[in-house]
Amino acid sequence: MATPYKEIVGRARGAFRDGRTLSVEFRRQQLQQLKKMYEENSHVFLKALQSDLRKPKLEGMMLEVHGLISDIDYTLNRLDKWVKTQEVPSKIPFDQSYIYNEPYGVVLVMGAWNYPLQLTMLPVAGAIAAGNAVIIKPSEVSPATAAAIASLVPKYIDKDCYPVVCGGIPETTELLKERFDYIFYTGSTGVGKIVRDAANKYLTPVTLELGGKSPCYIDQDVDMDMAVRRVLWGKLINLGQTCIAPDYILCSKATEKIFVEKAKEVLQEWYGDDPQGSENLCRIVAERHVDRLEEYLKCGEAAIGGKVDRADRWVEPTVLVNVDKDSKILKEEIFGPILPIVNVDSHVEAINYINDREKPLAMYVFSKNKKKTEVFMKQVPCGGVTLNDTILHVAHTELPFGGIGHSGMGAYHGKFTFDTFTHKKSCLSRSYNSFIDKAMRARFPPYTEKNLKLLTSQKDGGDGPGFFHYLKLFFSHAISMGLGALILYLIIHYSDSKGYVDSVVE
Repeated sequence: MATPYKEIVGRARGAFRDGRTLSVEFRRQQLQQLKKMYEENSHVFLKALQSDLRKPKLEGMMLEVHGLISDIDYTLNRLDKWVKTQEVPSKIPFDQSYIYNEPYGVVLVMGAWNYPLQLTMLPVAGAIAAGNAVIIKPSEVSPATAAAIASLVPKYIDKDCYPVVCGGIPETTELLKERFDYIFYTGSTGVGKIVRDAANKYLTPVTLELGGKSPCYIDQDVDMDMAVRRVLWGKLINLGQTCIAPDYILCSKATEKIFVEKAKEVLQEWYGDDPQGSENLCRIVAERHVDRLEEYLKCGEAAIGGKVDRADRWVEPTVLVNVDKDSKILKEEIFGPILPIVNVDSHVEAINYINDREKPLAMYVFSKNKKKTEVFMKQVPCGGVTLNDTILHVAHTELPFGGIGHSGMGAYHGKFTFDTFTHKKSCLSRSYNSFIDKAMRARFPPYTEKNLKLLTSQKDGGDGPGFFHYLKLFFSHAISMGLGALILYLIIHYSDSKGYVDSVVE
C-alpha cells in the first residue's frame, strides 16, 4: 500500500513531468503569489512566531517576513537573466557551445525551528524560481509557524507542485524514504548526517545548512563600546538561537575585564533591571532546551546573568568567565544566550584554538589591525566572516551563505539559491561542415603517429595555440579578409557608377 508521502511526491513528480513548473511566467506567478501571502498575512506569521518563540515584532518582521519579501523582489527583478542559456566559446569552428539551466525536478526543503518561516520558505522561493516542484517540510518544533505555513501556502500557490508536509521524527523518517532529485536541509549537524545517509540511497545531491561553534576574536585595540554592542546584538537576537550567533569569545584577560564591564552597561541600557520582563527578548523554544542550557551554566562563572526560569522557557543573557576548556559548553553548539570567554594571549593562539576544532559556520574578528584580520581570513577555514561586526554577512544578497565541513555543504541566498536548485547542463552542437569534418578525421582509426601529434598539439585545453586554434584563426582571418574585399569592391563599384574614379584619374 502506498504511503501518503509516496502519493504526495508522485503528484508533484507528475506535475513536473507535465511541464507545469517550467515556464518562466508560471514561476513568476507563483513567486508573486508567495509575496502576496506574506504581505496579506504578516500578522498571522508574526502571531505564530510570537507563540513559538515569543519573537519581538521587529525581529519577526525584519528577520523573517520582510526578508522573504525582499528576496522575492530581488529574484523577480533578475529571473529573466538567470534562466537564460549561457553561450560559451567553442574550440572548433562552426560549433555552438552553451550551458542550459534546468531544474533538478522534485526537491525536498526541510526547514528549521529557530527562524521557522525564513529558513523554510527562502529556499522554497529559490527552488520555485529554478523551475522545480517542491515538497515543503516545516519544523515541528515550532508548531504554530508550521501550522500557518501548512494552512496558507496551498491557498496561494499550486497544491500539486508545492505541497506542505507536517510531522515529527516518525513522519520525517518516512518522508526521507521517498526519492527526491535534491534535498535542502537546515538544522543540526547530527540530523544533517541522517539526511545525507537517506540521500545516499539514490545518490541525491544535498545542501546541508548546519551550525557549529562560531568564534569571535576581540583584539585589545578595538572601540570597545561599539564592539560590545555589535557582539551582544548578534548573540541575543532570537535569544541566541541563531546558527551564526557568536558562540564564544577569544580575547586576553585584560580585554575580558573591559568587555564584561561594558556589557553590563549595554544590557542595562537595552533591557533594564528585569531582562525577563523585556519585550525585546525571545524565549527558548522548549523546556528541554532550557535544561540543556542550564547545564552549560555550570561550566564557568557567571560574570553577568545566569538566571533560569524553566516554566517561562527563560535563560538570562549570560557571560561566563573562567571556563574549563574541556567542558561541554566549549564542545557543543550553545544555541542560547550564554557567551563564554576563552582567554588567549595573541591572535596566533586564537587561530590555533579555532583550527584545532571543527570548521565553523561563521567567524567574527574585531580588530583595527588589518594584518591580523588578513591572517584570520587566510588561515581559518569557515563558512563566512564579518569583520568588526556580527551576523551581517548573511544579509548581503550578493554573498553566498553556507558552511564547510561539519558546519554544512552548499550555499544559498540571492542568485546562489537559484543556482543551488539548478542543474547546469552542458550542450555542444556540432555542424556538418565538410572541411571541418575532414580536418577532424585524425581522431578516427586507423590510428597513426602523425594523427596523434596533430591531435595533441592542442596544449591548454582552451583557446590557446594548437591545431584547432589555428584553424579558428584561419577562418576568422579568411572571413575578415573576405568582408574587407567585399566592402572595397562595393566602394569602387559605387564610385565608378558616379564617375568619381574617372574624375580622379583625369
